[in-house]
Amino acid sequence: MKVLIIGSGGREHAIAYCVAKSKKVDKIYCTPGNAGIAEFAECAPIGAMEFDKIKAFALEKSVDLAIVGMDDPLVGGLVDELESAGIRTFGPRKNAAILEGSKAFSKDLMKKYHIPTAAYENFDNAEEALAYLETAKFPIVLKADGLALGKGVLICNTPEEAKEGVRTIMLDKKFGSAGNTMVIEEFMTGREVSVLSFVDGNTIKTMSSAQDHKRAKDGDQGLNTGGMGTFSPSPFYTKEIDEFCEKYIYQATVDAMKAEGRTFKGVIFFGLMLTQDGPKVLEYNVRFGDPEAQVVLPRMKNDIIDVIEACIDGTLDQIDLQFEDNAAVCVVLASDGYPLAYEKGLSITGLEEFEKHEGYYCFHAGTRFEGGQTVTNGGRVLGVTAKGKDLKEARANAYAATQWVQFDNKYMRHDIGRAIDEA
Repeated sequence: MKVLIIGSGGREHAIAYCVAKSKKVDKIYCTPGNAGIAEFAECAPIGAMEFDKIKAFALEKSVDLAIVGMDDPLVGGLVDELESAGIRTFGPRKNAAILEGSKAFSKDLMKKYHIPTAAYENFDNAEEALAYLETAKFPIVLKADGLALGKGVLICNTPEEAKEGVRTIMLDKKFGSAGNTMVIEEFMTGREVSVLSFVDGNTIKTMSSAQDHKRAKDGDQGLNTGGMGTFSPSPFYTKEIDEFCEKYIYQATVDAMKAEGRTFKGVIFFGLMLTQDGPKVLEYNVRFGDPEAQVVLPRMKNDIIDVIEACIDGTLDQIDLQFEDNAAVCVVLASDGYPLAYEKGLSITGLEEFEKHEGYYCFHAGTRFEGGQTVTNGGRVLGVTAKGKDLKEARANAYAATQWVQFDNKYMRHDIGRAIDEA
């Protein structure tokens, strides 16, 4: 089987790693890929939003299966484009990818189908949003409706901060057209947990839980990022919480999308807040999380191709989805200055160390080949992942492995997984 993966980050590297293990696969392509993915795949310099070029490439290479890793092409309708050319593709079609593409849509869906979430209002007029804030309770959360690289969420502690946030999102358009509509929702408190799931339109099978760290600096300080590290499983995601979510959130979401004529096939990422009133949905994503994929996928026992084909064919109920009884921690190595300004093209050394140690992984997020060596090519450069018998051992292993890799201006958080000490 020939497989094409669309994307260029750590998530796509983790997918490529799993695809390469499948006995069904004898050739992998990736557009555009990165220096790490190139270990498993033949990479082609085609951007993830260049749909016509991707389709032509897939047809030229006689690709049997395409896997769309990134949110932008999913929301933009790449799955529809590839399927129209007869290419089997894993991921939701455009009308289902709106679950992530529009926060206003997803909030309205949850309200209509009684799926637990924070109270909210949607606004497409800045003056109306500002008027609403005059009587709102604080802190409060402002969310750009569309895709904003995981950064379009502002937590505002005072009316002044919130009014500035409305200006930032809706008037200054810091997140572009993603801010044409804005969601204002109540601020929820509790532990955050991420749960990824495979969906075939009717059946949903959840993967091992994880917890991300979004802020750039230790102690959850600094700016929001795409994710600075993660661990799996979450010790706070108990059997009781899982049973509640299975009953009121997971299957309910799949059924709601089907009822709306937006049958969902692919991955649904549930961002949950474990509040005093029970679990509530913070957000939906329609693809593997990044860096959640880097700690969940290495622990999956199944052949990923078997699971993906079951999702496409509607036979997921026949899959016994299994994960190793251990733990994994991922620490992101970034270029200092991320998520604002940072240098690119810096030489990376020490990557060969990971080949010598089982249970250790270095997933490339922002790298490229230049002059015969691997150099930095993004804010998040590498995701150093390690397994352990439990979370504390996995964390110690991951931080030890971060020392194997060196590049100028290397930056990381030093408290990834610190919450597990409280479990």
